[in-house]
Amino acid sequence: MRVLITGGAGFLGSHLCDYLLERGHEVICMDNLITGSTANIAHLAGHERFLFIKHDVTNYIFIEGQLDAVLHFASPASPIDYLEYPIQTLKVGALGTHKALGLAKDKKARFLLASTSEVYGDPLVHPQREDYWGNVNPIGPRGVYDEAKRFAEAMTMAYHRAHGVDTRIARIFNTYGPRMRLNDGRVVPNFIAQALRGEPLTVFGDGSQTRSFCYVSDLIEGIYRLLESDVTEPVNLGNPEEMSILEFAHKIIALSGSRSSVVLVQPQDARVRDDPKMRRPDITRARTLLGWQPQVSLEEGLRRTIEWFRTRI
Repeated sequence: MRVLITGGAGFLGSHLCDYLLERGHEVICMDNLITGSTANIAHLAGHERFLFIKHDVTNYIFIEGQLDAVLHFASPASPIDYLEYPIQTLKVGALGTHKALGLAKDKKARFLLASTSEVYGDPLVHPQREDYWGNVNPIGPRGVYDEAKRFAEAMTMAYHRAHGVDTRIARIFNTYGPRMRLNDGRVVPNFIAQALRGEPLTVFGDGSQTRSFCYVSDLIEGIYRLLESDVTEPVNLGNPEEMSILEFAHKIIALSGSRSSVVLVQPQDARVRDDPKMRRPDITRARTLLGWQPQVSLEEGLRRTIEWFRTRI
């Protein structure tokens, strides 16, 4: 296949570039580098089947020649990013999705949207199934990301129904691994950086809020299986193994060999407004329709991630 990946220099996008190239596909990576980095794709420079284009996908996208698939991963994805870039986050979810879908329609290419578990908001249903409509605050600080992705899903289905575009929607739950930004504000890089520096791990609130963490190689495998399938309805991709943030902090300390302590803090900033109290995917649809489920244990995934961060602290 000849594939365009928007946001291809980001954490997930760069791993997707690697995965597709390893399988013999041709990859066009597009990114405006607002949160992505050329460091994530530097090892691909000079690859005969890889092309990088610096471009903002909220503007018209021109790609010469045929395309078999458009994978739309462009978007700030951590609270610290979308609170700093609220307008850009809304624009890439709305205008960027529109431009990427228009390109897929023109090229008669398959389209895959990287959506998010954040479409469920602070859920009133647990675990979260794809038929749950969510509990989202559209005017809260996190609404710029939540609603951008909800709109992107609606736009994707509109193109599918009105124009017959062959679409896929992946609802991605917390994913971690090498190439996460050290300062991206998410819990995995935060805790690992603090542990490796010997600093206290700062847990917001009482630490009872839950998350589930999927290693990046498992997530990318799920994305590819979804792309290759004929499943047009949204599919949750994530690890259903759930744990509290307090438990997670102690696990990071143990696996890193750190002597750090854990401190509970009560931040007053927008990062934790409307923060989901629970997050765990129901992956029945992915298991049944894609034959997919995570293979990398949390301990093994965290060991790999900690070792990667250890060389960068």
